[in-house]
Amino acid sequence: MDEQFWDDTPIAAAARRAAQVMTPNSLSLPRPETTRKVTIANQKGGVGKTTSSVNLAAGLSLHGLKVLVVDLDPQGNASTALGAEHHSGVLSSYEMLIGECTAEEAMQKSTFNDNLFCIPATIDLAGSEIELVSMVRREYRLSDALDDTFLSSQGFDYVIIDCPPSLGLLTINAMTAVNEVIIPIQAEYYALEGVGQLLNNITMIRQHLNPELHISAILLTMYDARTKLAEQVAQEVREHFGDVVLRNMIPRSVKVSEAPGYGQTVLQYDPGSRGALAYLDAAKEIARRGDYLPSEDSGPVGCAPQNGKDD
Repeated sequence: MDEQFWDDTPIAAAARRAAQVMTPNSLSLPRPETTRKVTIANQKGGVGKTTSSVNLAAGLSLHGLKVLVVDLDPQGNASTALGAEHHSGVLSSYEMLIGECTAEEAMQKSTFNDNLFCIPATIDLAGSEIELVSMVRREYRLSDALDDTFLSSQGFDYVIIDCPPSLGLLTINAMTAVNEVIIPIQAEYYALEGVGQLLNNITMIRQHLNPELHISAILLTMYDARTKLAEQVAQEVREHFGDVVLRNMIPRSVKVSEAPGYGQTVLQYDPGSRGALAYLDAAKEIARRGDYLPSEDSGPVGCAPQNGKDD
């Protein structure tokens, strides 16, 4: 077979893209005018929330954007994937929330590249919600720590907060510290289960704590193009939420699942895999369309079910 044939194969194309991904300064995206502050939230577990947080952050950082990931999940999985130390005794999001250290003191550079940073989570964070209850400005502890002075002095283009799978004070702190919420929804049975409660919580936070909060994107994860179910779920989600749903979907991928076990994002673990390239494309879509603001008639959170359905 001639050399041209091999150059045109999917494997060769993936290899070329992987080489480009891992070549410094080969990719670029426009910088936002001000720091975009985003939380990845869904109280339902197993939807790809942490996976999406770290891989979207990695995808943005590959394009020359400076990104900070704040791990607010006591399990610390985002910290693991970014190669950040998060054992007991390490300054973390817990110390930052209770005022024992600053964001700058808790911040670590990721092993992935020089543009990606992480404020890790340790197991100490598990009891923080009880401590926060009695604190002054308990809903705004994270917002105060990640103030404009800190963000501008560090030059961050994006802050991405990984929430725990709950709707407690940690998640509320995340939502008062940001303007945007990205919701990952898996393309499987009961995909929209619990999303209605999440929307209600976002509405309440918007009304009482953070009027700037809105849903800027919904990301379909674990999409299996071989099944009719995945296609039906994707269609249902798009009918509910319209243009706020990203065009790029994340496929079900063994490589995506394996990467955290090696303390890496999938973009570092296997940059030519389908999962890595899907997250890279999703990151580009988020950056290029900017802070998505749907029309006023699409609901009080900027993203309500369009056909009047409940989940």
